[in-house]
Amino acid sequence: MQIDHYVSQLLDVLSTRPDEIALRHGDEALTSAELAAAITGAAAALRDRGTGEGGVVALLTVGNSPATLIGRYAANLIGATVVHLRGINAADPLDELPIATQVEIVDDTGTTVLLTDAANLDRARKIRDAMAEPAALAAFGDFGDDVADITGTAGEVEPRAEGTAVLTYTSGTTGRPKGIGRGFGGLGAVVTKARHMTERCTMLVTTPLSHSVSSTVDDAVASGGMIVLHEGFDAGAVLEAVERHRVNRVYLATPQLYDLLDHPALGTTDHSSLRELYYGGSPASPVRLSRAAEVFGAKLIQIYGTTESWVIAALSPEEHLKPELLTTVGKAVPFVQVGIRDPHVRHELPAGKTGEICVRSPMMMDGYWKRPDLTSRVLIDGWLHTGDVGYLDENGYLYLVDRLADMIKTNGIKVYPAEVENALLAHPDVAQAAVFGVADEDNVEYMHAIAVPRRGRDVDPADLAAQVARVLSPSHVPAEIRLRAELPLTDAGKPDKLRLREEAKPATKSSHAKPESELTS
Repeated sequence: MQIDHYVSQLLDVLSTRPDEIALRHGDEALTSAELAAAITGAAAALRDRGTGEGGVVALLTVGNSPATLIGRYAANLIGATVVHLRGINAADPLDELPIATQVEIVDDTGTTVLLTDAANLDRARKIRDAMAEPAALAAFGDFGDDVADITGTAGEVEPRAEGTAVLTYTSGTTGRPKGIGRGFGGLGAVVTKARHMTERCTMLVTTPLSHSVSSTVDDAVASGGMIVLHEGFDAGAVLEAVERHRVNRVYLATPQLYDLLDHPALGTTDHSSLRELYYGGSPASPVRLSRAAEVFGAKLIQIYGTTESWVIAALSPEEHLKPELLTTVGKAVPFVQVGIRDPHVRHELPAGKTGEICVRSPMMMDGYWKRPDLTSRVLIDGWLHTGDVGYLDENGYLYLVDRLADMIKTNGIKVYPAEVENALLAHPDVAQAAVFGVADEDNVEYMHAIAVPRRGRDVDPADLAAQVARVLSPSHVPAEIRLRAELPLTDAGKPDKLRLREEAKPATKSSHAKPESELTS
């Protein structure tokens, strides 16, 4: 089936409600007509300056700003590839890469236009000056003779949709970010499906527009709805915005859902407008989900996916009301095939057998940018090997066990940290938890745990050790349990276990340590 250009479809939707607000950012509000004019005007300006198919436009703008959204739509409309340059953080739009890494990315991608804004102009000039082949600078506004103003008026632009639409960079195991390319077809399929929605969506966005939330934003625009952009997550601000704008869709990282549940204003905020509360990015605690279902009812939607795959599976609002399903990540979404394979011989495994989760989907990446070596390791015979461990039950529900690389061999058994984390999170006074392995000077691996107490609660690590022993077994009790005021997070919004592991190394001993009751920040 031929799918129309995704931006053309969005422009068609915007034309049906020209005078209604389509985008809010702080005190700024754009009507559908104004948003459409900004997109087509910028597209025409980029085209007239020689950008189009084969061109690469890097976005160095305030993470969750109109310029970021309009810039992607405009560049993609004329067939240019968009590179999100600001950061690789999937949970925090305020996080930013070092200039040296940004220079490496624009050189690697052959960036022809660097689209920036007032807040990032000085940095953009430094990046341009350091490039092997300097890109042209562009912005929405007059910022000097060396910066092209692409603010324009609505005009005719011929849509182009060949090659890679978006390059999103993610962290690599070597420290060098990897570019994940995604074609126009997958973006078009999302918008085509969303245009048949019967209800308009008012969506609050707090996670970066550069990552997975972008497709959900396209989906919301395609419904004829409104986007409310926040430059980062604050639980109180989220609750206030939901009440003020009658927000009916939110997407949060799993730890942010916990923060929302624990916020003191939750009980006095009118969140009755919410229809869809998406969350994902890391495994969720069944105990915390049960509490969330009590508070929000049939509105929770768990999304499981990776940057390489986008969405793989989802647990529906109704399924959140069935306690026995809260240990799953739901079923594969339409158009996605899920298979469980032996990570060594790559044979398909039957229901109930644990192996590597593999997917085949029109939304998955085309490959890692200019890294055929890495691409060939994960894209095999049309299947994307995620590196996640899990199994399917006989009803098609997917159970996420952990990452292949995170499995710990300790006390004579193989332990997946997620199961110990869930045991810790089942304690009523624990808000968050992270479990990881640390090798001592003899290369013997021990299990460590960090627990974050809920607000105003006191937790005894010895009680947590007893909790794990009771829920799992004494062999699953971490060698050391520490308390912290908060967990450091990775670019993906998950607990930064690499950092925690490095911090724990100096204190690691060859003997099995006792849980500690030290609260650190």
